[in-house]
Amino acid sequence: MISLNANDFTLTLALILAVMGIITFFVGIIILAFKVKSDEFTSITEQSAKLMEKGIVEDVSEMMGNTTSLLETINQMVKTKAGIGVFLVLITFVLFGVAYYLITSL
Repeated sequence: MISLNANDFTLTLALILAVMGIITFFVGIIILAFKVKSDEFTSITEQSAKLMEKGIVEDVSEMMGNTTSLLETINQMVKTKAGIGVFLVLITFVLFGVAYYLITSL
């Protein structure tokens, strides 16, 4: 069994928090950089625009309403993913702050 005194335990906990902060930071940046504007959203948006144009030409108002609803939903999904990325980056700063506090309190 490994015996740890209080300082070793605090230092280990601070190290774990710092590593978790680094991982959270990179996950947040990856979500912000690559997941917000993915190819699936672009494809769905292009197809919805084509449907909307067809609805305008053929005067099909119900199809236009559904297409508008789809585009609004896609915009909300993009905002949600961006919010998750920003939240993870903010959590990173909290983890780093706690780790710094633990190290300086030794």
